[in-house]
Amino acid sequence: MRLASSAVAIILLLLGSASLAVAQTDCTKVVPASPWGPNDQTGATNRVTPAVTKAAAAEIKDGNVIPMSYPLVDGIPLFGSRFTKSILTTTSLAPGAALGENQLTYMEDTWLSQSHVGTHLDGLGHIGRKDCYFNQIAMGKFINQNYMTKLGLEHLKTFATRGVLVDMVKVYQAAGKFTGNPACKKPCLDKGTVITAADIQAGLRMYNTTLREGDILIIHTGWGNLFEQFPAQNATFNSGEPGIGKDAAKWLVSQKIVAVGGDTWGVEVIPGEDPKEAFIVHNILITDNGIHIIENVRTDLMAAEAASTGRSTFFFSMTVPKAVGLTGNFVGIEGIR
Repeated sequence: MRLASSAVAIILLLLGSASLAVAQTDCTKVVPASPWGPNDQTGATNRVTPAVTKAAAAEIKDGNVIPMSYPLVDGIPLFGSRFTKSILTTTSLAPGAALGENQLTYMEDTWLSQSHVGTHLDGLGHIGRKDCYFNQIAMGKFINQNYMTKLGLEHLKTFATRGVLVDMVKVYQAAGKFTGNPACKKPCLDKGTVITAADIQAGLRMYNTTLREGDILIIHTGWGNLFEQFPAQNATFNSGEPGIGKDAAKWLVSQKIVAVGGDTWGVEVIPGEDPKEAFIVHNILITDNGIHIIENVRTDLMAAEAASTGRSTFFFSMTVPKAVGLTGNFVGIEGIR
């Protein structure tokens, strides 16, 4: 018994030492400081000023609202071991259970789910290097069993700004380098297709627009068509994806955007450009620059709208719960024209 107690003590000591070592990481050597100051937990949404929102409102011409989120339902493709499960509670529908003389009945739901499912936002506490997260925060010091005590979604500002869509399908078709996937029922780029800065710039020129500070860029690859075929194409959808590479990510940083979204589960190209790197674009955008990533955006309707009108800009409206300590959450997005 004494030997067993000693072994446990040694294990606990080693675990404690390991935790201490992680907590002592000098994050000033791993992650850049935020341009918004040492106390910043907001990131790129600092760029959405009243002036930016007012300017973006000029994109509303006829009030046409384009849905840009997929319905959240059991059976949609999920990354890795993520899960969702909905449970309906019909409290007063049983015979004799109605309330009051007016026979009131009601129902409620329980939604069991991880936060990064469906159309969702990656928050600043989602991705780091070691224990170093946005603005040189050593996150190991700011987590408990339930949530983060820094970089939670409650610190975000509004996403009421200008959205800009680039249609990579059209760009690749025009350039004569389109490679599709037969599982898509509509034209889509194939997995592993690296979208470069030059590709994005070509997509902007196609609709005679440029990015400006405070914008949100939305990338249409057609890969979302596989999402729409759930659950039949879940395995294909999750097997990889077209997406932006490091070159494009670094250029987008220079454009001072707020977020980049796409119709894929990771926005960046999978398989990645360097097999030794894991989700490096997430590090470049989120960890180093506080630029958010929005995954599984429904882009086909806005792409069709842009093609029919010759205009790819819109008022971007996204609802993000002010959830304390969360690393991300599913969101509601509407593009208003």
